[in-house]
Amino acid sequence: MALTIKIGRGNQSATVRLEMDLRKSMNGDLMIFDHGDIDIVLSPSSNKVVVFPKENMSDLVYGAQNRLFTHLRKKGLVIPESIQASSFCGAFEATMQDSFKENLNSAKMTLINISEFIDEERPYFESMEAIVSMTDDELIHPDKEDSTELGEVPQSTEKGSIRPGFIRDPYSLNYLYTI
Repeated sequence: MALTIKIGRGNQSATVRLEMDLRKSMNGDLMIFDHGDIDIVLSPSSNKVVVFPKENMSDLVYGAQNRLFTHLRKKGLVIPESIQASSFCGAFEATMQDSFKENLNSAKMTLINISEFIDEERPYFESMEAIVSMTDDELIHPDKEDSTELGEVPQSTEKGSIRPGFIRDPYSLNYLYTI
């Protein structure tokens, strides 16, 4: 979805156009779903940025959350000591800085910088998605050298890791030791 943001007032205003997968919630929060590992909620009413993990929680989520808040902290948009774990499992939140100028809105500036962060991260998570789909494709459609047709497997008397005649039941093993 394309979003146009006007920053400033009067002669000192600028217009920025952002292309993001963005939705507005019932209470006016902006929910951003562009990143591959995290979902970002920008709440202008409570002056907070909350970052949730996607459906699949992994080790990559904490790294993405850390990089986002480091980016926003270096830009001076969040209060560094306010970055903390949220009440939702795996989520982090931070409080946005208040703007000292009347013509600047901290929520709009944070939204622009979140878009910039996602654009920086996009090659990384798109390459990860490509690697995962390539691995899935190799498993589903293997090459000739990695597969055999039915009937080409040579026959032998013993095959695999389970040998006939061995007791594999844990209860039978206990019975043997109690005799």
